Amino acid sequence: MIHGESYKPIIAEAAKMAIGEENIYERVFIFELLKDKNDPNAVAGAVGFSVRQPKFYVFKAKAVLLATGGATLLFRPRSTGEAAGRTWYAIFDTGSGYYVGLKAGAMLTQFEHRFIPFRFKDGYGPVG
Repeated sequence: MIHGESYKPIIAEAAKMAIGEENIYERVFIFELLKDKNDPNAVAGAVGFSVRQPKFYVFKAKAVLLATGGATLLFRPRSTGEAAGRTWYAIFDTGSGYYVGLKAGAMLTQFEHRFIPFRFKDGYGPVG
């Protein structure tokens, strides 16, 4: 069985070796995608800032992958009664990826599908 807490450091070390530690930027908040001046339908980079230090970053890229997660905290839960305060919602799924994509002109579809994991503190319920 693979456990995430032991597997992630192994994968992170392999990534550092493959692309070089100088090419890894952590804790950078991306707030704007940069459009390609030659192709209005392409993204050529991103702009962001460090959440720990007073630094500003401008990234130039051949390809951009937007993998920020969903938007679980935008809607009220359907849970009622005791379960209303015990349903776990991912606090880091803020919808920021939807915002920067929409602002850059991306066509956003399939919003009727959203993932809400049910996890109950001190209780039993389906997970996943």
